[in-house]
Amino acid sequence: MKRYTLHLVSLLSLALAMACFIPQRAAADDDDPPGRVARLGFVRGNVSFEPAGTEDWVSAVVNRPLTTGDKLWNDNDSFSELHLGSASIRLGSNTGFSFLNLTDNTTQVQLTEGTLNIRVRRLADDETFEVDTPNLAFTLLRPGNYKVNVDEAGDATVVIVRDGQGEVTGGGSAYTIHPQEVGTFNGTDQIDADVESWDNSSDDFDNWCAERDARIDHSVSARYVSDDVIGYEDLDEYGGWRPTPDYGTVWFPHVAVVGWAPYHYGHWAYIAPWGYTWVDDAPWGFAPFHYGRWVTVGGVWGWVPAPPRPVAVGVVYVRPVYAPALVAWVGGPHFAVGVGVGGGFAAGVSVGWFPLGPREVYVPSYHVSRAYVTNINVSNTRVETTVVNNYYNTTVINKNVTNVTYVNQRVTGAVSVTTPQAFTSAQSVSRNSVSFNAREVASAPVVATTPAVVPSRQAVLGAGVTATVRPPVALQSRAVVAKTAPPPPPPTFAKRQEAIQANGGRPLAMSEARQLQPETAQARPNIKIAPPAKPQAIQAKGVQPNSNKAATPVNAANKTVTPPATNPNRPPSAQPNAPVKTNNANPQLDQKHQQQVQDLRGQQDLERQKVEQQQVKERADLEKKAADEQAQQKLNQQHQQQLEDLEKKHDAEEAKLKQQQQAEKKNPPKPAKPAKEDKPPKKDK
Repeated sequence: MKRYTLHLVSLLSLALAMACFIPQRAAADDDDPPGRVARLGFVRGNVSFEPAGTEDWVSAVVNRPLTTGDKLWNDNDSFSELHLGSASIRLGSNTGFSFLNLTDNTTQVQLTEGTLNIRVRRLADDETFEVDTPNLAFTLLRPGNYKVNVDEAGDATVVIVRDGQGEVTGGGSAYTIHPQEVGTFNGTDQIDADVESWDNSSDDFDNWCAERDARIDHSVSARYVSDDVIGYEDLDEYGGWRPTPDYGTVWFPHVAVVGWAPYHYGHWAYIAPWGYTWVDDAPWGFAPFHYGRWVTVGGVWGWVPAPPRPVAVGVVYVRPVYAPALVAWVGGPHFAVGVGVGGGFAAGVSVGWFPLGPREVYVPSYHVSRAYVTNINVSNTRVETTVVNNYYNTTVINKNVTNVTYVNQRVTGAVSVTTPQAFTSAQSVSRNSVSFNAREVASAPVVATTPAVVPSRQAVLGAGVTATVRPPVALQSRAVVAKTAPPPPPPTFAKRQEAIQANGGRPLAMSEARQLQPETAQARPNIKIAPPAKPQAIQAKGVQPNSNKAATPVNAANKTVTPPATNPNRPPSAQPNAPVKTNNANPQLDQKHQQQVQDLRGQQDLERQKVEQQQVKERADLEKKAADEQAQQKLNQQHQQQLEDLEKKHDAEEAKLKQQQQAEKKNPPKPAKPAKEDKPPKKDK
């Protein structure tokens, strides 16, 4: 363990020193890129993709990271799936989708037509999740399962809340959609609203979404890796976990290629603001290439994951920070260190790299702050913050730099080398490999940062070919309603390419990219900010549906409108921000049910806290006994199982309570009759 600590000291020293000496390195947090992206994890049928800042539609490629400004189009009979850590977004047929804003705390998406299924497992107090459609903005208020549908004409939106709670804003009013409710909203400037109980109906798209959710809910990998790591649920099907003496539990992929090595079967794409980004070919190839580290154990490659979310109360947790590629670059006269003036490659050089090993520090090639360097390493390796701070002071302030030996540099097959043309035009690395002298590579200097070279348009488009299908022209310019004003659209590729050229081939900082947008770009013609909701409309007035237009849910399969199950006891109106009123509405019963739910969740929180405190005590007792790692692993698994069983128990309790409450609503208890007053005694005559 001592040699690993000394090794870590050296790595941190070099990394932080280089972070200091990179030209124009920004120190402000505003220049830090988002710590998360969206992963395109599944594609069925014809799915087209338009990268931010371009007007070119290409075929969508699995494992492509998506961010602000990226667009997707699902054609007929096509499905696709996105993951954002604790959230999943699934797109149905004939669906137009884009990210208006995607940061650490904001997810703002645009749905111009079609169907979205959204499942959010966690929603922080400072986190915003908003879906903007042509006639309303829908804000998710709680974790849950949601479905949003926009008809082909763009003047009707249906919102189904299976679980959770959301708020619809549009037409100067706000409407709260509660669990097990469906809201239908017709019109644009003025909205006709209809909110009623959901009949639990489902279609093929719903069934597919439920199957995808089940993979996440039953994932074994969640025991060993943080559930904020994007793409971890795919590891179960394509590999297995095994404990190792030096690195804890490691994931080993099931590969059929002889001599397989990470970061060899895929391509490099240019994605702002991170720059050159690895896109792997494997269906599981996202989490192991943007989080954690790689190492060989017994001659076999394995992935050391980002630590799982701690179960102990009070333990500091840093959400894993996304990295474009966790590799180091080979230097020397024949490799990528030879970059010419103006951001081009020098003549006769190739591009070579190898995966970083455990406890080795990743140095971003893009503009970041000191805190970002700390977080991206602490969240993806087992390095404490105090260690990073200590060695930052040693190497940056005191100028004490130590040489580094990388664990994977001399591993057979670890280094991948390709041509500059393949690197800069998103071509397959495995099909454009370059032979090299192994001895030269083993002794070559290591460059921690990505080669500074201006990207071509193909590098931004990635490996996708020109799309055969794309959204209709009218749909591409369709405006949507937003509750939160999104940022200006990303600069065009031509402007960004010119600025990168002037920057010596280095990626632009966030602030530099914002300066490329003119002030007039603040006003987006295809974004209509929803007017503030009128208090009198929310509190007093009911909204009558349009009798000349059927207020009905949209069927995603055929783009027609099919009537929902109608409650005969429900009047044809819906009050904004108020529960749906029926003939058997009972305010006292509703208040009782709400109190029951609050009491149950309070009791569950206390129960969970008690279990977690007991687990902390058990771990502390085990540490005092100096138990071996196997016993610690067994205890961790036991604790994980306890929490899983507790969650299942809590889910069952809430489901039982909901059933009881629904039964009471159908057959409300009759109010108790007032006690008969005693009649006064008759007076004697």
